[in-house]
Amino acid sequence: MSLPEPVFGLVRMKLGFAFLDRQGIAALLLRVVGQAPLGTTDLLGRVLWRKSPQRARVEADLRRIAMMRVAPWSLARGLRRLGPGFEYFNLGHANLTDSGLAAIKRAGGTVTVLLHDTIPLDYPQFTRDGIPAVFGRKLAAISAHADRVIHTTQDCRRRSEAQLSRLGRVPPGIVANLGVVLAPANDAEVPSDIDLERPFLLALGTIEPRKNLGLLCDVWTKTPGLPLLYVIGNRGWASAAEYDRLAATPGLRLLGPLSDGAVAALMDRAQALVFPSLAEGFGLPPLEAAGRGLRVLCSDLPVLRELLKEMPVYLAPTDVYAWTKAIQALARTGAGQTEKDRAAVGSRYVLPTWEAHFNLILNSPAQDP
Repeated sequence: MSLPEPVFGLVRMKLGFAFLDRQGIAALLLRVVGQAPLGTTDLLGRVLWRKSPQRARVEADLRRIAMMRVAPWSLARGLRRLGPGFEYFNLGHANLTDSGLAAIKRAGGTVTVLLHDTIPLDYPQFTRDGIPAVFGRKLAAISAHADRVIHTTQDCRRRSEAQLSRLGRVPPGIVANLGVVLAPANDAEVPSDIDLERPFLLALGTIEPRKNLGLLCDVWTKTPGLPLLYVIGNRGWASAAEYDRLAATPGLRLLGPLSDGAVAALMDRAQALVFPSLAEGFGLPPLEAAGRGLRVLCSDLPVLRELLKEMPVYLAPTDVYAWTKAIQALARTGAGQTEKDRAAVGSRYVLPTWEAHFNLILNSPAQDP
C-alpha cells in the first residue's frame, strides 16, 4: 500500500471473486483491525450464509467496496482489465487451485506464492483426515504455475522443495523470514484471578496433537512441586482427550485464548516459555518470548535452531526425563528473571522484521533452487 505502483486486492467469495482498488483495500484493512465496523448483511448474504451471519456481513461489505466482481470462470477476463505485466502474490494456503493460478497466468501475470510449511505432507499424522490430499493438490498447483515461491526459513525451503521435487517441478525460491512485532504488555487484560507475583511458566499455542502438550502433563504429573504452568491457546482439532487431560493435571491451568496484551504481560512475568512441539513451520511463540528476554525451553527442531541459534535450551520432544530435569533446574533459580537478566537474554537475539521481509521480496530476484 505504501508503494507508488498500482495495487489491487483479490478476495475469494462464495460466488466468485471481488476486486479491490487501493481505496477498497484501505477500507477492508480498517475492518480487519477493528477501526471500522462491519455493515449489515444484504439479501444475497442472508441466502448464501444462513448459518454464518458474520461471513454474510463480511461478503456484503466486500460487495459494497469492490471495484468489480467476477464469477470463477471469468477470473482471467477480470484480471486482464488491470493491464498487462502484473504480479500476483498469494500470501496464504487458500486459493491455491490449478484453475485459479492458471487463470492468472493466462491473463499475463506472474505468480508468487508464500509457502508457510508442508506439515500436512511431512507429518500427516498431525492433521485431520483428508487434509494431506487437499494440501497435495495445492502443492501440485504451485509446482505447475508458480513463478516464485517465498519460504519463511531455510528449513521450510528444504522441506518444501523436497515435496515439490516429487511433483516434477521446483519453482525458483527465496527465503524471507516473517517479521515478528512484539505487542505492548497490558496487565489490565490479564484475567483478574491470576497472581502475577507467583512463580509460573507458560505454554503458548493451539491445543492440538502436534504441539505435544501431553509431554507437559507427564512432567507435571510425575513431579510435584513444580511452578504453576499456564497453557494459553485455542482448542484445535482432535484435542478433546488431550484437553481433558490438561484440565485434570495438577499444576496446570488452561487459560484459553488471551489478548496480545495479556500474553505479553504474562511473558514479562513468567520464569520461562516451554514449547515441546513436534513440528513447526516457523514457531512464533519462542521467537516472541526470546524478543521479550524470556528464557525458552523448546524442542530441538531444525527450524527453531535456525531462527533462535543458541538462545534456548533445546530438548528432545519425547524425552520426559530431560524436560523434567530442565524445568526443575529452572525452578531452583528463583521466582523469575530480573530486568537485567531479561535484558541480557534479549540483547543476544534480534527479531526478524517486516521491513527486511519485504525488502527481500520486492527487491531480490528469485534464487535458483
